[in-house]
Amino acid sequence: MELVNKKIERNDPCWCGSGRKYKQCHMNFDAKITQFERKGFLVPKRAQIKTPEQIAGIKESAKINIEVLDTVADRICIGMSTEEINTIVHEVTTSHGAIPAPLNYEGFPKSVCTSINEEVCHGIPDSKRILKDGDIINVDVSTIYNGYFSDSSRMFCLGNVSEEKQKLVRVTKECVEIGIEAVKPWTTLGDMGHKVHQHALENGYTIVREIGGHGIGLEFHEDPWVSYVSLPGTEMLMVPGMCFTIEPMVNMGTDRIYQDKDNGWTIYTDDGKPSAQWEVQIVVTEDGCEVLAY
Repeated sequence: MELVNKKIERNDPCWCGSGRKYKQCHMNFDAKITQFERKGFLVPKRAQIKTPEQIAGIKESAKINIEVLDTVADRICIGMSTEEINTIVHEVTTSHGAIPAPLNYEGFPKSVCTSINEEVCHGIPDSKRILKDGDIINVDVSTIYNGYFSDSSRMFCLGNVSEEKQKLVRVTKECVEIGIEAVKPWTTLGDMGHKVHQHALENGYTIVREIGGHGIGLEFHEDPWVSYVSLPGTEMLMVPGMCFTIEPMVNMGTDRIYQDKDNGWTIYTDDGKPSAQWEVQIVVTEDGCEVLAY
């Protein structure tokens, strides 16, 4: 099985690092995954299943990530530049001995992504980009602390935001909350993604197909890739210990997008209508999931 890199005997120490014998720890767990794999399900590799020690490290990173977003929430205002948001994120992150994960990631030049109105994601902070009355903005913060990664984003409504935009932001948050509720061990990512998609469609919106969530914890972006336009019973099996983001990008109009040719990063809606995104990081548990960063 792809999950298993090396055969472990019943009385060997468990691969998770618990110090317990394999037969007393993850042996039945691995056997259950093997059963699903034989039925044709896509199952996670062992490296995608976080150990208790790793989850504890991710939680410490997530605490900083949350504090950064809380600080942005306290200070964000009309008239502020997106570069000022970048400064806040960078200073708060580094004050804790942590590193902003986006900075220099595959050439990204800033410490945070700031995406306004029709910008779907990967907006680059700029001293000339000033927040205006009626804007909606996604602030996407990612943190590395002691080698562990965390990632979450929030939407902010500035001043007199139209009812249409307010509804988009609200429904997008509802999509994430529905996704959280739909995470159940031994079901598939497609089960969760389908419920998220249905809620968006019921409200007259679309969800971006090309960009989704991702595994995270020991690296910034890990497998699995997480779609929110998926079908029940498809995609990877969710099992306890898997850690990934739920972050649907919900568009008011078409789901079609395009990339900025000049900066090579920012994604826009093809029709110029607004887009919204909330992002949370979760770990699958025995009876659902635990939200690590929101």
